[in-house]
Amino acid sequence: MQKQSGFFYKTKVYLALPEMRVFWIFMGIIAANIIIGALYMRPWWVFFVSALISFLLGGEVFYTSLRSARTNYALKIERYQLNGIVTNLRDGIVVYDHAFKILVFNPAAREIFSLDENEVLEKSFSLKMNNQGSASRYRLFLTVLFPALAPVVHRLTDPGSDVQIVDLTFDEPRMDLRVTTAKMYQPNGTVFGFMKVIRDRTRELSVLRSKSEFITVASHQLRAPLTAVNWAFETLNHESLEASQKDLVQIGVKAAGSLLKIVNDLLDVAKIEEGRFGYQFEEIELVGFLTNALQQAELVARRHQVKVYFQHSPEESVIIIGDPQRLGTVLSNLIDNAIKYNVPNGEVTIGIQRVLNEPFVQISIKDTGMGIPSNVLDKLFTKFFRAENAVKQITEGTGLGLFISKNIIKRHGGKIWAQSVLNRGTTFFITLPTQKNLIPSKEIVYEEEL
Repeated sequence: MQKQSGFFYKTKVYLALPEMRVFWIFMGIIAANIIIGALYMRPWWVFFVSALISFLLGGEVFYTSLRSARTNYALKIERYQLNGIVTNLRDGIVVYDHAFKILVFNPAAREIFSLDENEVLEKSFSLKMNNQGSASRYRLFLTVLFPALAPVVHRLTDPGSDVQIVDLTFDEPRMDLRVTTAKMYQPNGTVFGFMKVIRDRTRELSVLRSKSEFITVASHQLRAPLTAVNWAFETLNHESLEASQKDLVQIGVKAAGSLLKIVNDLLDVAKIEEGRFGYQFEEIELVGFLTNALQQAELVARRHQVKVYFQHSPEESVIIIGDPQRLGTVLSNLIDNAIKYNVPNGEVTIGIQRVLNEPFVQISIKDTGMGIPSNVLDKLFTKFFRAENAVKQITEGTGLGLFISKNIIKRHGGKIWAQSVLNRGTTFFITLPTQKNLIPSKEIVYEEEL
């Protein structure tokens, strides 16, 4: 019964659509012809042939009109649904053609730009408007249309990408926008315009800044007393004590050292997020630099019964531009992790090679340890994340080392990623440029998407 009522309801809707008017007009003509033929047309077989032809033509008109009505009705429903989605989106949507004439301007965009629909829709905008007297009202909107006008622009995608993502920052008042620009295609594949999706990130970034300020203040307040406590335990550790007292002091030394490392990591993260981590770039001979890093890790490797190997060409010298202290932090993090999360009598292999036909060098750090589950690899470089199997093996850890490492490598113009097989081992890869012009000109935080 429900299916029948649905069928009859749809049929009633289709028959009432404007596309069916041709059919209804034709039906009237057919009815008039039948009545006239019945009264005046002789012989009767001519009348029946004429009526049959009329009915066949009517059927064809009905089928064509109904198909057109159903298609247009489905398109209208789809358009209403799309309009509903665009209208209720929290992100601003602006669609414009090649002449920068605005075709779509949703309510969220009106709220972001403080502009009414009738001030924007079906109007064309250009860079010249930025110098006109009325530009102040449209200044924010013009800056989003033409990001080159923004005081601070951070590109998240390559210039040649089909989808362009930029972060725009404004002062007085403070505003942070993430703008995604995509091409709009016609069915034949030609571009008819562009769509911008504008996300207002002002509030969420303000919360992050407040959190970062709190962490910075708290860490600074904790570091001084923790340093004093750590110094006191280190001093006691060198005194002549009974065995039981020595054990307690060593526990204190380890605990104070761990707390101090956590505080220092938190301060480093805060500095990274504020863009003031600080880098001192210079020429680095990479083979010697890696050799020194491995020598520093020898004690930890012996303690965990892990063998460390360095695969490289002794006669080849690789020169990069980098900050030795910051890159040393990255290598220390990765090598220590490869050793600590390994198995007894396991191996760590460090390799170095030039990237084919590109001005980059690649460093690999491969271990034979527990591995990382594939479903968490994408979270590996986010703040405070530690894989569940890693936490079970070593409970201590902040989950900040890889986040810091990622930002250091990105600041050097490189990339860092990992490949892993559970219970077989993990390989971390780092690429670093060999040309100075490939290093970013300023410090930016490369964090997980918000």
